Amino acid sequence: MPLPADLLENVPTLEEFWATFTKSQEEEARRREEWERGMAELRAAHRKTEKVVDRVGRQMGDLHNRFGELAEHLVAPGIIRRFNELGYHFDDTIAERVRLLDSTGQKILTEIDLLLENGEYSIAVEVKSRPTEKDVTHHENRLKILREHKNRRNDRRKIRGAIAGAVFPEDEKAAALEAGLYVIEQSGDTMKINVPEGFTPRDW
Repeated sequence: MPLPADLLENVPTLEEFWATFTKSQEEEARRREEWERGMAELRAAHRKTEKVVDRVGRQMGDLHNRFGELAEHLVAPGIIRRFNELGYHFDDTIAERVRLLDSTGQKILTEIDLLLENGEYSIAVEVKSRPTEKDVTHHENRLKILREHKNRRNDRRKIRGAIAGAVFPEDEKAAALEAGLYVIEQSGDTMKINVPEGFTPRDW
């Protein structure tokens, strides 16, 4: 049965079909090329962003280290006198940036910003610009490592800890005191040790 004439009029010729197909393929190739070019630009921008983030991270790390060094120099000069006012008897010797190594002497177990010692006590002080509760936890672990380190050397001196901060938020201060750590905070142009009523320092 022959097809109706009006239907045959709408059937494209082979040349028309091929022209339409070719145009469709070209458009698809163009879209693919545009997508690949966009992805290449995106990857290039991502690599550039990574470099910027890495550079800023290094700069912030350097700034943090310099601030930490500055804070240590602000804390160190008067810290012995402050602790001696609490009944300790430290001389004028204070060790800064003390590294504890493992038994091989190759691996650093931890680092102590300031270390005060006499015949009875060792007090390890961590210095932060703005202490966090995580810093409190880390310092507790640091004191545990210091205890183990001294035990291996038959050093039975009591170990106590303190955290110093230029800015010491109340919640973080409460966490440090609850952990049995001395709180050292800025007071004018000097540092003071905050010893609230009922506070008992913890021995490690």
